[in-house]
Amino acid sequence: MSYGEISPISYLLSPIFYLLSPIFYLLSPISYLLSQTKKGSDFMKPLVAIVGRPNVGKSMLFNKLCGQRLSIVEDTPGVTRDRIYAPCEWRNRVFDLVDTGGIEPGTDDQILSFMREQAEIAIANATVIVFVCDVKTGMTASDQEVANMLLRSGKPVVLAVNKADQVGRENPDIYEFYNLGLGDPIPVSAVHGHGTGDLLDACFAYFPPEDEEEEEDDVIKVAIIGKPNVGKSSLVNRILGEERVIVSDMAGTTRDAIDSYFENEKGKFCFIDTAGMRKKSKVDDRIEKFSVLRSTMAIERSDVCLILIDAQEGVTEQDTKVAGLAHEAGKACIIVVNKWDAIEKDGKTMDKMRQEVMRDLSYMTYAPIVFISALTGQRVDRLFDLIVYVNNQAAMRITTGMLNSVLADATARVQPPTDKGRRLKIYYMTQVGIKPPHFVCFCNDARLFHFSYQRYLENQIRATFGLEGTPVRLTIRQKGEKE
Repeated sequence: MSYGEISPISYLLSPIFYLLSPIFYLLSPISYLLSQTKKGSDFMKPLVAIVGRPNVGKSMLFNKLCGQRLSIVEDTPGVTRDRIYAPCEWRNRVFDLVDTGGIEPGTDDQILSFMREQAEIAIANATVIVFVCDVKTGMTASDQEVANMLLRSGKPVVLAVNKADQVGRENPDIYEFYNLGLGDPIPVSAVHGHGTGDLLDACFAYFPPEDEEEEEDDVIKVAIIGKPNVGKSSLVNRILGEERVIVSDMAGTTRDAIDSYFENEKGKFCFIDTAGMRKKSKVDDRIEKFSVLRSTMAIERSDVCLILIDAQEGVTEQDTKVAGLAHEAGKACIIVVNKWDAIEKDGKTMDKMRQEVMRDLSYMTYAPIVFISALTGQRVDRLFDLIVYVNNQAAMRITTGMLNSVLADATARVQPPTDKGRRLKIYYMTQVGIKPPHFVCFCNDARLFHFSYQRYLENQIRATFGLEGTPVRLTIRQKGEKE
């Protein structure tokens, strides 16, 4: 199927990690985006933010609650500088947990100020806030200032008093924390896990009903992502301003996004503008820093991602980071080169630009490329066909019989690798998931299944079934049979 400016179908899967800033901003584990346990569910998971002054045990409590060591724990204030996300489950309810750097009120230190900004962003996005204090240190003036900040936020707050490691009689020092005005303090021990159940129960009480934000199944949710000032809001305005049939705008409350519902003859769409349609005067360095966070939240909710690139600037470092988020999250993607009207063109300009984009985004050459102008409306109408197309590709199911037919042809054409006289045997392949298509290969020895041969099989699957616009996941399973 061809739609004009679509990149050739090829596939290169390579692991990629993103450093969002050399000094301050380390991207949280992308596994946060992959933790959708309820397939087909459209509601957003609750977000629980852990905040407090430095060195009260926030990261240790975070690790204890999520059951894995994701956050660095060190007895030095300021180790955790960015926000770390992880999925958690309590009482059959999945939610997201976020660890933040310590809040040091009234500091002039650049790093500490940045940590405070990070924590403020987490607070603004949270469903409920866990405020952690230290019973051994007692209530401090900084605790009071942080508590006042939380009270001003208007968000539900659960007060956790950490380092209550003694079993049995309650430490009487805990009662002074009533002075914070945040209700009953809950004694917890991040080291031993004491009191964490009571803490999670208190958080659970503030979770919204599971079906509160459910949407229609036939609505395709489209996240428009990219660096600031690339034309995201202009594209949304262009779509909503023309060929409009049904549109309703809903402010994104705490998520700093606007959901715009749009319907035409191609289908029903929900466009998520990650820029929040801000005025130019409101765009400053702080917004630049947190643009990736907004993109992350939009990607989690979406079916299809439109990755906007400025034709005048080409693919920048921040473009690769944002595109990588969508790729690692397994979302169907379309690369949209905007501001094409501002480019001086000849007969080879488009082909040259396409090659540059494919070179700089080599890990997602499966994504179609379309050249548009949100200002003039050039080729904007093509986006709807592409969105529907890649969404269907990502939801494609392939029978086990057809997969194994392709597998037999592929292994006959290129023999599986060997090592020290032992040859890889691939017994069969089956599909276990969609969005993205997820395949499992069962073999005799997973160690023999070289990455290059995995890529070869993925390319064969794509050559046979298309799967354009969507990443492909391939998992290797060893049957454990000994020869």
